[in-house]
Amino acid sequence: MSFDPTDLLGLDDLLDPEDLAVRDTVRGWARDRVLPYVAEWYEQGELPQIRELARELGAIGALGMSLRGYGCAGAGAVQYGLACLELEAADSGIRSLVSVQGSLAMYAIHRFGSEEQRQTWLPRMASGEVIGCFGLTEPDHGSDPASMRTYAKRDGSDWVLTGRKMWITNGSVAGVAVVWAQTEEGVRGFVVPTDTAGFSAPEIKHKWSLRASVTSELVLDDVRLPADAVLPDVIGLKGPLSCLSHARYGIVWGSMGAARTCFESAVEYAKTREQFGKPIGAFQLTQAKLADMAVELHKGILLAHHLGRRMDAGRLRPEQISFGKLNNVREAIEICRTARTILGANGISLEYPVMRHATNLESVLTYEGTVEMHQLVLGKALTGLDAFR
Repeated sequence: MSFDPTDLLGLDDLLDPEDLAVRDTVRGWARDRVLPYVAEWYEQGELPQIRELARELGAIGALGMSLRGYGCAGAGAVQYGLACLELEAADSGIRSLVSVQGSLAMYAIHRFGSEEQRQTWLPRMASGEVIGCFGLTEPDHGSDPASMRTYAKRDGSDWVLTGRKMWITNGSVAGVAVVWAQTEEGVRGFVVPTDTAGFSAPEIKHKWSLRASVTSELVLDDVRLPADAVLPDVIGLKGPLSCLSHARYGIVWGSMGAARTCFESAVEYAKTREQFGKPIGAFQLTQAKLADMAVELHKGILLAHHLGRRMDAGRLRPEQISFGKLNNVREAIEICRTARTILGANGISLEYPVMRHATNLESVLTYEGTVEMHQLVLGKALTGLDAFR
């Protein structure tokens, strides 16, 4: 049996032909439509083709791909994970576009929305005709969404929303926003067309991470919505938190895509860069680095596979998703940093992908649950004691 150094543990044996077809489709799209341009997008701090890219992603079934009906692909959790891995192997910003669209905005409408809301929005979002965003985080309330200040009050049969949301992916290009707000009944979700009077989404500039991604503030200034704008099937934080769990699962896979790209770059560089008369890959210290990177990379992918199979079986718990995000993003960052040391000064150049992925992962480490929050989730699971308050 031949040995494939790019698949040390033989993980492809865990995939069936349909899984491989999904992976290869997304990998090919990212290779052709993202990789030739992403360094320039990153350097310019913009994603100029986002609407076109969204329609293309819709055409290959990548938007809301794990949802069923309404034009969605109905793919399995492992297939969705493989798509996230391949997208983030190109750039975290592209995976974020897909994740926010499908795992947050579309997922919220699909799971908690009315049939009219589903019919109105999901087919157009699945095709990429309409881009969505998800408004939960606020300027002063990130890890503590229970303290959000955005408020929705009833006025006759209408709702009136007032508040601000911060660090919202897709915000300024979205046609619809799922916004979470305090009400007299508890936290509720609202489907907000972004052309509604009083809604604005100024783009956030001067980022040094996720630069090939649209990030915005959402401003809600007495936004008046009809009664049927509220998501009818959930009250309380379990709504947005369940959406976040779905998105965090994609990060478990996606972070390994960023790590894989940096690892592969380091391997190729080590085989061709010569010092002291031979390739640096022939030195023991470099081989030790590559071996450690390979171990963590393939362990992380194996963990993602395991969580994906549990999700497909309906047995994946939020604590297990926290385990995956905590481990895989943390290890991905370490792989990127080690790859940078192998590339030396070239590691900071945009001619190579390493520093771009490393800076992106600093955001991935924080969003949709910081390291500390996931540690406390696991700590509570281990001890039965709540350290959040």
